[in-house]
Amino acid sequence: MNSSEVAQKGKLAKAASRQLAITPTKVKNYALERMAEALEKNAAAILAANSIDLEAGEKKELSRSLLDRLSLDGQRIQGMIEGLNAVKALPDPIGEIISEWARPNGLKIRKVRVPLGVIGIIYEARPNVTVDSAALCLKAGNAVILRGGSDAIRSNVEITRVIVEAASAAGLPEGCLQLIADTSRASAQELMRAREFVDVLIPRGGQGLIRTVIKESSIPVIETGEGNCHAYVEKSADLKMATEIVANAKCGRPSVCNAIETVLIDQEIAAAFIPPLFKKLRQAGVELRGDAAVRKIDATVKLAAEEDWSTEFLSLILAVKVVAGTADAIAHINKYGTKHSETIVTKDKKAAAKFQSEVDAAAVYVNASTRFTDGFEFGFGAEIGISTQKLHARGPMGLAELTSYKYLVDGNGQVRV
Repeated sequence: MNSSEVAQKGKLAKAASRQLAITPTKVKNYALERMAEALEKNAAAILAANSIDLEAGEKKELSRSLLDRLSLDGQRIQGMIEGLNAVKALPDPIGEIISEWARPNGLKIRKVRVPLGVIGIIYEARPNVTVDSAALCLKAGNAVILRGGSDAIRSNVEITRVIVEAASAAGLPEGCLQLIADTSRASAQELMRAREFVDVLIPRGGQGLIRTVIKESSIPVIETGEGNCHAYVEKSADLKMATEIVANAKCGRPSVCNAIETVLIDQEIAAAFIPPLFKKLRQAGVELRGDAAVRKIDATVKLAAEEDWSTEFLSLILAVKVVAGTADAIAHINKYGTKHSETIVTKDKKAAAKFQSEVDAAAVYVNASTRFTDGFEFGFGAEIGISTQKLHARGPMGLAELTSYKYLVDGNGQVRV
């Protein structure tokens, strides 16, 4: 019986991971450099493949937000190249001594950072994930198996071909970076259960994908991506600042997980703040949905339904609610949020401190847009995703989050009695 694509590539990845774990930093960095050069040289071929995916997506009537995620252009390819170079410039975490100590019996113990092994990435229609994932996994000494969605398959195949050839020419082991070309549900299910090959599985995409992987995987999963994010405008806020932050967090790129989906407004400033805010948002094409208190100020706003508070719209739709104060805002966020990114706009230091202390999220901001929750913006180079859980990683996942550790214990004949 012929072995499946997942099994074949899983075996190669497992063998490659053992070699990659001891590959010198200079070799990994050289590979990243060659991969960046290859992307630049092959940009036209990548864009040609992407245009076929986009044409197919339009025929399938994909949403505007999905087409935006799928789309590549010169600027986005340059972003991938910059991500590779940024990761190359970062310190190699492998071999780092996290801590060390000596025991009274003379044993010397070192806690040392090591790769996770083989990382499986299941993602949807964002071809840049292919490069970001490869860069971080390889630099952290991990082999990686990529399984993208059907909507981006031509783009992913071409990108993978280009960077695999470059990595191989630079001396990285065969099988350290692979793409599952079969985009059927069966291949995804098989990858989710390939415990003999894959050490960690990371889903990157919408709610449906993430929840499916969590439910069906027999491999440890790092939950990422789902972002029902909020901005709370506290009564002391600079309203001009608040307007700019809300507009940026909603309209800058509404299809990404760090965009806000709900604005909470203190009841003491709602009447003054809502009219100019809504004017700016409507000019940007935002559909507004508000609670009864919002509709008293602007009766043209659609009444928000209960499900709107828990929906990640990923489009130019914004839910708006008037709240009684900071405690009320925090309670709403902790009830409906997905523990991704939350922000408060305020001049009150006590309100800011309370918000940051009590809101349960990976990133909690004061007077800044949630759009900064990003590995590149945090100084991590690229990122593998935004973890919304607490074990073992949280927030933007850079190199350190793609490692584990082991204890190296040195003795001189000690035995336990």
